[in-house]
Amino acid sequence: MFVGHALGAFAVVAGGARLLGQPRGRSLALGASAGAFAAAPDVDILYAPVGLAEAGGVADAAESFWSAGNLVHRAVTHSLVVGTVAALALWLWSHARSENSNGERAGSLLVLGGLVGVAGVVSGPLGALVMGAFALTSLAIAELAARYGDLGPKAVFLTALFGLLSHPFGDLFTGEPPQFLYPFDAQLVSERLVFLTDPTLHLLGTFWLELGTIWLAALVYCELTDRSLASHVHGRAALGVAYAAAALALPAPTVDSSYEFVFSVLAVGAVGPAPFVRHAHRPRRALDGERLLTAGLTGLAAVSLASVAYAVVYLVF
Repeated sequence: MFVGHALGAFAVVAGGARLLGQPRGRSLALGASAGAFAAAPDVDILYAPVGLAEAGGVADAAESFWSAGNLVHRAVTHSLVVGTVAALALWLWSHARSENSNGERAGSLLVLGGLVGVAGVVSGPLGALVMGAFALTSLAIAELAARYGDLGPKAVFLTALFGLLSHPFGDLFTGEPPQFLYPFDAQLVSERLVFLTDPTLHLLGTFWLELGTIWLAALVYCELTDRSLASHVHGRAALGVAYAAAALALPAPTVDSSYEFVFSVLAVGAVGPAPFVRHAHRPRRALDGERLLTAGLTGLAAVSLASVAYAVVYLVF
C-alpha cells in the first residue's frame, strides 16, 4: 500500500488546506510534503531485494522477497513514537535552515542519530541501517519541501507529523500489524483488521480501499489544478471488464497469496497509456501533461472496473 499511504496523506492535507482557505499552490505543496513523508516509513523494505538473491526460482521470488523484507518491515519506521521524535527533529532542522543555525542543525542530527542508535540496540545492525535510511530520507524530504515548496519549519513539522503518523494505520488491513510503540515492548494492535471473513473478499476490500484513496487524491489534484476528472477518463477503460474471466482462471487469492491477482489486475491498467506509448516517438506528445493525466486516470478506471467485474464473477460462481 505504498502508493495509498502517500496519496492518502496528500488528499487529506491538500484538500484540508484548501478547505481552510489556503491558496491552491500552497495546498498542493503541503499535500505533496505530507504524501512524501507518508511514504518514507516504507524505506524499511530496502532489505527485501536480498531475498530475491536467495530465491530458488520465479515462483519462489515473491515469498523470498517479503520474507527478507519482513525481518524489519513495519517495525522500526512504523512507530508512532519514532514518527513523533523524527518530526520534531525535522522541525529543528528546518528552523536551523531558516535561521542558519549550526547549533540547531547539529541538534537535529543528534536526535536522528539517537533514533539510529536505539534501533541498533533493540533490532541490531539491520535495524540501525533501516533507521539510518529512514532518517536520511526524511531529511531529504524536509529539504525539498523547504526549497521547492517554500514551506517553513511549522509546515514541515505538521506535514511530517501527519505523514509519518498516518502511515502505520494504513497497514492494519494487510499483513502483520505495525509495531506502533517501537522501541517499547508493547503491542497496540495484535491482529490485522478484517473487512469480511471470506479471505478473498477481504483482499478485494483492501484493494478497493487503496483504489478509493487513489481516486480521492486524483479528485483533489484535479480540483486544485482546475481540471475535470471525468474528462480525463477515456472510454477504453471499459475494457477492464474483460478481466472478469480471471475469476474462473486464477486460484482464489487472499492477502497472504495475492501476487497473481494484484499483478494481473494492475496489468489491466495498461489500456490507459497504450495509445500514449504508441506515439512515444513524438516528443511533444510524449511530454504532454494532459495526456499523461488521461493515461493514468484511464488506467485507474480500467483497474477499478476489472476488480469489480472479478468480484461479481467470484460471487456468482
